[in-house]
Amino acid sequence: MHDSFAHAGGRLATRLLDVTTDLSALDGRGWWAVVVDYEGKVTCARFGDVRPAPLPEPRVPWRGPAPSAWRSSLDRDAYEAGVRRIREHIERGDVYQANLCRVLTAPLPGDPDPVALAVRLAEGNPAPHAATVSLPGLSVVSASPELYLSRDGDVIESRPIKGTGATAGELLEKDYAENVMIVDLVRNDLGRVAAVGSVSVPALCEVEEHPGLVHLVSTVRARLAPEFGWPELFAATFPPGSVTGAPKYSAVRIINELEPEPRGPYCGAVGWVDADRGRASLAVGIRTFWLSAGEIRFGTGAGITWGSDPRREWQETELKASRLIALASTPGKTPDKEN
Repeated sequence: MHDSFAHAGGRLATRLLDVTTDLSALDGRGWWAVVVDYEGKVTCARFGDVRPAPLPEPRVPWRGPAPSAWRSSLDRDAYEAGVRRIREHIERGDVYQANLCRVLTAPLPGDPDPVALAVRLAEGNPAPHAATVSLPGLSVVSASPELYLSRDGDVIESRPIKGTGATAGELLEKDYAENVMIVDLVRNDLGRVAAVGSVSVPALCEVEEHPGLVHLVSTVRARLAPEFGWPELFAATFPPGSVTGAPKYSAVRIINELEPEPRGPYCGAVGWVDADRGRASLAVGIRTFWLSAGEIRFGTGAGITWGSDPRREWQETELKASRLIALASTPGKTPDKEN
């Protein structure tokens, strides 16, 4: 088994120094790998050796579950019923949008090497915010396309994704409306800890191409007020708006009613913080696998609005999952770019 390590932002971190659940440690010293579950469980791991490097060589080849071995926390009927329930909440004025997710789980026998899975994802589904964190009791392999928070000094930025299609031509008016709603939410979240007047939206509803699909992505930027640090920044913005809904409090309540299993690292935060240089990049934990106790898990979901069609929303969750599940399964042939 590999020793504890993290790979993120093109850097390989080794020589684990300490692990804490205290977010205020990120305002101190050192380079930290960070995993925060959607439910709020914090893991911050400080490493002593950090250098630009590719992923290390896998100890053994990746052997994942059979494609048929994956089970979903919500089957198609239950998921589509959940979409209809959210539309009822929207009709009553409880919420404007809520993200409905399901967790896929499969057995993973033996002593799997997370590096081998990370290498497979890097080759078959390269992602701008990919990260791998391997610690005792925690292995997370993420191919996330979405930036939750970056930091450069006091400049903080979020790039929420809302709106997904196989091609740009398949994006609907509903996708653009979703994105604008979440941008408003992120602006309000950042505004709680931002210097007055510093919140801006440099880009709105840009189309980004990723392997097998396209996303609508916006950019929200602000300056962190000097009296606030990482605990306050998380308190104001977590869980990410793009994976909860608007208003966030109501969306989270509805999500808890409809989703039968915890999301774990999925929809949480995965990435790194360099406290010495005042820089950081934390992804939203989507397109993310986590390995524990002989099982592998992966989450997928969709944002539900009044304009949502239950069948189409289920298909969106399938689209988001299909390529990654194929890569993580054995036997597995790397899908082509048009999957």
